[in-house]
This record gives sequence, structure tokens and C-alpha cells, in this order.
Amino acid sequence: MTALLSDTKSILIAGPTASGKSSLAIEIAKHVNGAIINADALQVYEGWSVLSARPPQEDLEQCPHYMYGHVAMDHAYSAGEWLRDIQKQLDICAERKERPIIVGGTGLYFSSLTQGLAHIPDVPASVRAEADQMISDHGRNVFASILENEDPETYARIDVQNPARTQRAWEVLRATGISLSRWQDETDAPLLAENDAHLFSLISETDWLNERIDRRFDIMLELGALEECQVAIDAGWWDENQPSCKAIGAKELISYLQGDMDLTDAIEAAKLQSRRYAKRQRTWFRGRMKDWQKLHLSDSKFDLTKIL
Repeated sequence: MTALLSDTKSILIAGPTASGKSSLAIEIAKHVNGAIINADALQVYEGWSVLSARPPQEDLEQCPHYMYGHVAMDHAYSAGEWLRDIQKQLDICAERKERPIIVGGTGLYFSSLTQGLAHIPDVPASVRAEADQMISDHGRNVFASILENEDPETYARIDVQNPARTQRAWEVLRATGISLSRWQDETDAPLLAENDAHLFSLISETDWLNERIDRRFDIMLELGALEECQVAIDAGWWDENQPSCKAIGAKELISYLQGDMDLTDAIEAAKLQSRRYAKRQRTWFRGRMKDWQKLHLSDSKFDLTKIL
């Protein structure tokens, strides 16, 4: 059984959307002089506060939070950049004698941190433009079938239900002539090896999580999700093909604001996409985090003191 108070190792908490990982991290931080570091690919962007479920002010006041909302919306922030940022942040935490608690739902961030990251060359703008045109002509699922035929090894490794992942794999293959799987096989030593950290993966009953997802989206609407989407339109940076614009629910709510969808239908579609996203996250964590300690926050008998 993990005992967090017995050493000074970093604490990693991975879990699907709405699973309660942020609240757990804050409770742990209170006991270990912890600082929470973001490992969510949407919460890094400055434009999404409500729809990305970024920690509210009352959470920020309970313990230090880092790497939230620090990236411009027009920037295609990569896992490599996140890794460089977190290396700097870990150094800062060491100077301040703060215990790092790395929290999020982006599996790629955790795997790059604990298993290393391949040095894949940047994809040229021309290839990105070609990919965007393919999406426009054939839809976002176009890349999965191409990879299945042209790069079966990568196809077998990645989440082919995630259009962003299949697009990325196709772009790498198109730009470099080398499959993403081969690039991944040539990685540096990890910044934080798994045996040098406490590793937690949150799991829960599907019905419990889906209910929380639906309820949280209703709360997001009360907190200003529609207004946040209107800002995205007015500011001119909304582009559903941009990495920053993958916030779950944004596309549906903006469709409503642009007159293309009824509000009730938009809300139901957004909730459905959130539940599907959580399912993909659970699949990733189950397959890639087999050795991480599983925590059942949905269990009313969960006792934080058992891991402290």
C-alpha cells in the first residue's frame, strides 16, 4: 500500500474527465505541502476556463497550481513542449520545497513523462494544411483507414477512435516517411521514472461517472460555457481543426450560437461526446497504466488516510 507521507516522491494522479481527480489532489496537497501541476491538454489553453473544467478560484486558493491557462489559443502545444515546461516546473517546486502532484486526463502526457518521448521533427505547415483539407473533403475519420493500410503497426498502437491521434500519426508519416511507432521506439530516458513516483489511476463505475459528466456540464452552462464560446467566435480564434479548439462541448455549443443546432440538442450532443471521451480515456489508462495503483473514488468507503 502506498504511503505518501513516508517520502518526497512526486505524486501522479490520472483519471477520466469528471472522475474527481482534482478534488483528490487538493486533499492530498493539504497533507504533503503539495503543488498541483496540470497534465490536461485542454486546460493549458488560456481561452478555456469553464469548458476545460480548469480549477476555479476557490481551488487555486487552497494550494499552488501550475501550468493552467498559460498557452495561447493559436499555438499547437505539443507533448514535447509540455515535457519541457514540466521539467522547469519540477525544478521550481524543488526550490520552493513543494511536493509535485501531477494531475490530469491526458495519457500521452503521463506516458511521455514516465516512459520518455520520441524526438519527432515538427510537421511542416504544408502537411498540416493538407490534413485539414482531407478532413474538409472526407471527414475527421479519414486518417484511420489510411493508417490501417499504410502503417498497420501504428494503427495497432494508437486510439484509432480519436481523430486527433490518427491525424497526428498520418502527419508524421507524411512529413518524415517514418511511422509514428518507429519514432516512439527511439525515445530518451524518462524525466520521471515510474519507480520514482507514486502512481494513481482513478477508476469508477460507468453509470456513476456518466451521471457526474452530465451534471458537471449543466454546471458549466450555469458558469458561462455559452458565453465562453461566444468569446471564441468574437475573438476570431475559433477553428475546430486547431488543437486548442478540441474542448469537449465547444463545437456543439458554437453550432447552437451560429444557428445550426437547437440548444437542447447541442447540450445532449455535448454530453454524449464527453461520455465517449471518458470511455476513450478509461481504455487508455486500462491498457497503459496496468501497474498504477487503482483508486475507486466512486466507492463510498474510499478512505484517503489509507494512502497517506
